[in-house]
Amino acid sequence: MSDETVSGQAMPIGDLPGWHQVFAEDFNIDVPIGQFPGSVYGHKFTVYPDGTPDTAGQAGKSSRYYPSKVVSVKNSLLSLYLHEENGIRMAAAILPVLPGNHLFGKYTIRFKSDPVPGFKTAWLLWPNSENWPHDGEVDFPEGDLTSTIGGFVHHQNGRAANDQAAFSTIATYPSWHTVSTEWYPNQIHFILDGQTIGISTSRIPNTPMHWVIQTESSLPGPACDVPTGTGYLSIDWVVAYTLVH
Repeated sequence: MSDETVSGQAMPIGDLPGWHQVFAEDFNIDVPIGQFPGSVYGHKFTVYPDGTPDTAGQAGKSSRYYPSKVVSVKNSLLSLYLHEENGIRMAAAILPVLPGNHLFGKYTIRFKSDPVPGFKTAWLLWPNSENWPHDGEVDFPEGDLTSTIGGFVHHQNGRAANDQAAFSTIATYPSWHTVSTEWYPNQIHFILDGQTIGISTSRIPNTPMHWVIQTESSLPGPACDVPTGTGYLSIDWVVAYTLVH
């Protein structure tokens, strides 16, 4: 393990039983807003470009991914400045660059967030095929930043957006949390602060996926219609593993 960090929990270094570590980032080099990923982190992350509609934006809302106005690294934290400019809600989707054609794995993040009205997390595994809902989707943590953390498995051979398994918690965003998604061939585990909060065993996605740390405007509905808040989401570290067969 590395030294203790600002969040009180060190980034895990090296393999775990059944898992081979293929990615680790502790955000030890500062970069200002407008320069992420840039030359410092560009070999390990990509982002959705400025102006890309987020999920609510695709449904007609004034919300977009704007990494150049949102993402920075300071004091060993990746920071997202969630806010509104000129009537546009701004957040960011950040993609770790994982080696190979990623099929099955473990994905872990240490994070916390201000309870910012109008924003949510939907950190997910998304099918490389872009064939959705057929090839499924895995979301954890997902939830509005003013509410609680949940997890969702959209099934393989999905027929609709609600063809899914859902798991809820009472955990809220302002505290530091460590979340892990463990994706096996026949099941998916959601782990929050060392405790398994859900296991899905039905129609598990079975095609390669990529990891998207997707923070965005709340989905259309009551949580989206509130006045936009301003605040910060902080990530201490990010690690990923492949399944050892």
